[in-house]
Amino acid sequence: MSDTQTLIENRPPSVATLFLERVTATPDAEAYRYPVPPVSGQGADEWKSLSWAQAAERVYAIAAGLIELGVQPEQRVALASSTRIEWILADLGIMCGGAATTTVYPQTNAEESAFILADSESRVLIAEDAAQVAKAREKRAELPNLTHVVVIDAAGVETDDWALSLAELEARGAARLEKDPELIKQRVGAITKDQLATLIYTSGTTGRPKGVRLPHDNWSYMAKAIAATGLVGAEDVQYLWLPLAHVFGKVLTSGQIEVGHVTAVDGRVDKIIENLPVVQPTYMAAVPRIFEKVYNGSPPRPARAAAPSTRSSSGPPRSPASTPRSPRTTSGAPAPTPRPSGSPRSTRSPTPSCTPRSARPSAATCGHACPAAPPSPRRSASSSPALASTSWRATASRSPRPRPS
Repeated sequence: MSDTQTLIENRPPSVATLFLERVTATPDAEAYRYPVPPVSGQGADEWKSLSWAQAAERVYAIAAGLIELGVQPEQRVALASSTRIEWILADLGIMCGGAATTTVYPQTNAEESAFILADSESRVLIAEDAAQVAKAREKRAELPNLTHVVVIDAAGVETDDWALSLAELEARGAARLEKDPELIKQRVGAITKDQLATLIYTSGTTGRPKGVRLPHDNWSYMAKAIAATGLVGAEDVQYLWLPLAHVFGKVLTSGQIEVGHVTAVDGRVDKIIENLPVVQPTYMAAVPRIFEKVYNGSPPRPARAAAPSTRSSSGPPRSPASTPRSPRTTSGAPAPTPRPSGSPRSTRSPTPSCTPRSARPSAATCGHACPAAPPSPRRSASSSPALASTSWRATASRSPRPRPS
């Protein structure tokens, strides 16, 4: 059995266990970055950081707070929010408390949100803001199992016995942990690999959304498998904007915990181009249209000064402009040519890309000078769509060379 297979076969039962291990291993290392808008509402956001120990303090408080609200193992806690640091902390808190996360896209209307909450029998809803709380209030009579709503941004929300702020939940949890400091370790230690971790609702082809049950072992496997690819390391910085109500976003958060790198979190799509030069990530996951927007919409870079000529005085100087270079991807293939405005999408040449690393028998078979595949785990990337897309994404989206002016 290879080292990779051993790593995956001996995985812990849950990402909650991986999180505790990560906090113990690198408590002072940077874990997350997140934007904080200026109080005045004018100017650029300020980016703040959380170490693994600081993140754990909040995660454990959320977990204990949910236990204080009466949430039992495998009972569902719904999350209706855009991608932001609180989403990740709340999801980890739910898992560390032994409960299961029901993901709800924030764009879902009140009727469908109520169906998901009722069908999943969610006990608590963690809502992003007043708009998400209003949906639950509107359908409260249809949600007998929903005992509490926790709101992240409490502005404009009237709190009471049914609705409370995330800050209040964390305060209740911190008070519980003072009395019972081993509570979270006990809950995490009791989690089994087949225990329900996540319910993700997908629209399907007809009728109401269908809930997909994902046990803790799913996320633990993906975390170890991502680390085994060697595509990302502890020195990397991920920019995460993808919806966390989708499985791919959750896969990325799981892999980060195992690898231990930094993740900068901001789900605002209109801020991606503005944020990338600030965060300077080494990789990000996105659908092709996002990369097109970044490539075509980024401001032009200033021209670089011509390098001193290396020719002898008898020969003409070599002009940098006489030998233009095409922008390159990290694989060595030319970058795509921007599509002219108004031209049909079907006429655009496909973007060159490499075969996913797991599918390459050797470097010689790839025309882009890509390294050979590492030893394959028991379940290869090709048999796991999420891992296969992760491998392609991490290779294809690493920082390209600057575009020529």
